[in-house]
Amino acid sequence: MIKSRFERPELTLRLTRALRGSPVAALIGPRQCGKTTLARALAAKRRSVYFDLENPLDLERLAQPMLALAKLDGLVVIDEIQRRPDLFPVLRVLADQARPRRRFLILGSASPELLRQGSESLAGRIAFVEMAGFDLAEVGATQLRRLWWRGGFPRSFLARGDAASSLWRRDFIRTFLERDLRQLGVGVPAPVMRRLWMMLAHHHGQVWNASEIARALGEAHNTVKRHLDALTGALVVRQLQP
Repeated sequence: MIKSRFERPELTLRLTRALRGSPVAALIGPRQCGKTTLARALAAKRRSVYFDLENPLDLERLAQPMLALAKLDGLVVIDEIQRRPDLFPVLRVLADQARPRRRFLILGSASPELLRQGSESLAGRIAFVEMAGFDLAEVGATQLRRLWWRGGFPRSFLARGDAASSLWRRDFIRTFLERDLRQLGVGVPAPVMRRLWMMLAHHHGQVWNASEIARALGEAHNTVKRHLDALTGALVVRQLQP
């Protein structure tokens, strides 16, 4: 039996500890990996206020962020924080105020390096918790083949059939390349990123050779390295450093 999509006890424990130890906690991971579901489940257990920065109404509520956030207590959740990097200086000021009952939980689909302004302005005040899709410990050993075939993104893994899972993944890739990367400030054409991403998938687990990939793409190796860093910053590729 597949466990409920809400049951991610290890992540929940890590996030609870981060909120207990820091005025601001950041839950970061690729889009659609389950950050919002986990945050809403956590927020439902305590006094909380939720802001979704993809919701125009919530954006309007934060038109004057200092006024909107300073009066709040409890858990304040801000989803898709990368859409409003101007909020980081406001959070720094609020984090320094003596309000022990208030904690900020920010959710982002970009790495701390890509959100450099936030990681610098909140230095010493923020704890990062990285999140990915389901892993084997969460779905159970009996689901190994399904996890290998569909991947760990909840909507892909929990789809009614393999065809529906494959369709979701194709739509996710298209949306990510054509919209999400641009929102993160990456201006590389979607076809170029798609070809690079496919090449990286075929080179999974091997030693990175920028010159070899660059020749195949017809670009300079420095350019390809920047593209790789962009995909890494968007949390869809992981580089294992030497």
